[in-house]
Amino acid sequence: MKFSAAPWYGGSFENNVRTAKKYGFRAVEILGWKDIDVDAAAEVLHETGMENSMLLLASRDAKLNEKVFWSHGIVWDDTAPFLVEALSETAEAAHKMGTKNIVLTSGNAREGVSPEAQHEAMIKNLSAAAPVCEELDVTLCLEPLNVIVDHPGHFLTTSAEAFDVVKAVNSPNVKVLFDIYHQQVTEGNVIRNITENIEHIAHFHIADNPGRAQPGTGELNYSKIFEAIYKTGFDGWLAFECSSTVPVEELCPAMHELIAPFED
Repeated sequence: MKFSAAPWYGGSFENNVRTAKKYGFRAVEILGWKDIDVDAAAEVLHETGMENSMLLLASRDAKLNEKVFWSHGIVWDDTAPFLVEALSETAEAAHKMGTKNIVLTSGNAREGVSPEAQHEAMIKNLSAAAPVCEELDVTLCLEPLNVIVDHPGHFLTTSAEAFDVVKAVNSPNVKVLFDIYHQQVTEGNVIRNITENIEHIAHFHIADNPGRAQPGTGELNYSKIFEAIYKTGFDGWLAFECSSTVPVEELCPAMHELIAPFED
């Protein structure tokens, strides 16, 4: 398994990459790309031998960006052309940075529209994007989010529905991002939900609950969770997407001790 550091170190993209390497990580996960110099970011990654493990689906065109985010998203029937355009733009940045995985979310739930219709819209839109993903050699990762603490109004919340959507799309390049924090808040039962659906998962996010800080600060037994994932043979990225309650010089050794038995 491969582990990616959160942008704990502050400052520029370059500072995060160089400091993550200094502390023994092989990758960082800085999702936002549209407001950075992608060519400069790619140069730093190449120079250091580091990776950026995932990018967020987005566009530098503000109107297009609105179509693929919270107020619209893939629960609307008309999103496919906007999704494909933003995907192509994001994939261009991903190729420069050597990144394979791109994350998107469903968008907020639509008032007056049945959950079934919104579910079908997600399948329709992702099915339109799937051949583009295959052609561009990127994996689009659908992420369910919790509405209890962090994202009230969001449509897609359960891992079960996310798995049903990607099964219906049936593309090797459309998978699920399983955020362990979000799914603990929403449904618990994380080990069984992961291990029974591992073939549909391309990426993990890591944080503890409550508080969304580093593992060891909450109720999740990450040693057991990592062990269960490791036993499935999963060889993708597990990215820390969490805050820290301690200084980085204390945080990083503790996280390395936790992940050491499971790293490639």
